[in-house]
Amino acid sequence: MRCCVHVLSSIVKEVLKENDDSVTRIRATVKYVKGSYERMHNFKKIVERANITYKGIVCLDVETRWNSTYLMLQAALKYKTTFELLKASDAKYVKELSLNGGKGVPIEGNWNYASTVMPFLKIFYDATMRISGSLYVTSNIYMKEVFALGRKIRRYCEDDNESIASTTVNMKSKYDKYWCSSNGVNMILLIAVVLDLRSKLGYANHYLGYFSEEATADVLKATLSSSLKSIYREYQGVREGSQDMGESQPEEDDDDIHGMGFYVKAIGRKTDTKSELDKYLTEDCEPHSKFVEFDILNWWKVNSSRYPVLASISREVLAIPVSTVASKSAFSAGGRVLDPHRSNLTPKIVEVLVCTQDWLRGSPFSNLFDEDLEELETFEQGKNLKFSKLI
Repeated sequence: MRCCVHVLSSIVKEVLKENDDSVTRIRATVKYVKGSYERMHNFKKIVERANITYKGIVCLDVETRWNSTYLMLQAALKYKTTFELLKASDAKYVKELSLNGGKGVPIEGNWNYASTVMPFLKIFYDATMRISGSLYVTSNIYMKEVFALGRKIRRYCEDDNESIASTTVNMKSKYDKYWCSSNGVNMILLIAVVLDLRSKLGYANHYLGYFSEEATADVLKATLSSSLKSIYREYQGVREGSQDMGESQPEEDDDDIHGMGFYVKAIGRKTDTKSELDKYLTEDCEPHSKFVEFDILNWWKVNSSRYPVLASISREVLAIPVSTVASKSAFSAGGRVLDPHRSNLTPKIVEVLVCTQDWLRGSPFSNLFDEDLEELETFEQGKNLKFSKLI
């Protein structure tokens, strides 16, 4: 099964490439403002005159990191009025953005595009952050995130705004390619959803039918059901040896001091053959609340005596991390390129580079690599004591 964060990045690229001109113009605008302390100071004055209450600062993105592009657009939209006023008060601003092949300052259509694309970027940004977590269970939320994204994409496809609807078409085609085919979903991830007390089998079957065609949905539902029973039988066999499910008690048993087995057989009453799995699936789901954090591992620990076999399954299935990709790779809009220069690094050069990186992080200049505006302003004004002493 394809890596989820890579599929998300692929879909995001479809969103951003639809109108790369708008992103380029806004990026150039932010770059101009952050080009010097004087420009940033003038920008702040305009912000005060415009009575903008937003306290964040504009940030320049890294072109190959789509999460930074999202954060840049998010901040820039807050200061749209300020950028309009800057165009009227700073002639150099308009001139510089048009030189050397520049596309010029953002126009109304560019800002409208940014506003249109922000909801898409937000849902993918939030989903990637949740799936990439390492301090909590993620296997049971993988398909939930996939279902949530698909529902929002379908809703945007039916939007009255033609710009939003057209942007969503390519996204939907990629979504259907990876997550709506009968062989595109790993059943263990759907089993993890079933083992979530808030959803169980009904939730998984509902969304399989919602996103897939009837024939495909029937295949997926049948495969999920058979896979669930198969893994249950496998774990039950490990736990109980060669005993079969629902095996009746023997007629004579030394441990059965009151003769209950003999009595049951004599009157013809059948023992309860309902398995743990059947009991679990027929019980009501735990109530879902976005305000209360649900500890699924603790629930299975507490209820392991009621469902020993399912608890054993949960212990292993829920431990599977759905993403082992580093966060910087999860948000990468570029690929890993191994050119001749990288492949020819000798062990000694690698050691030198690693040591240099450690020295830079521990040096008095390490703060200069952070996006701390106050520190940068102090440094540009010549008030950095550490730097002055070094000079």
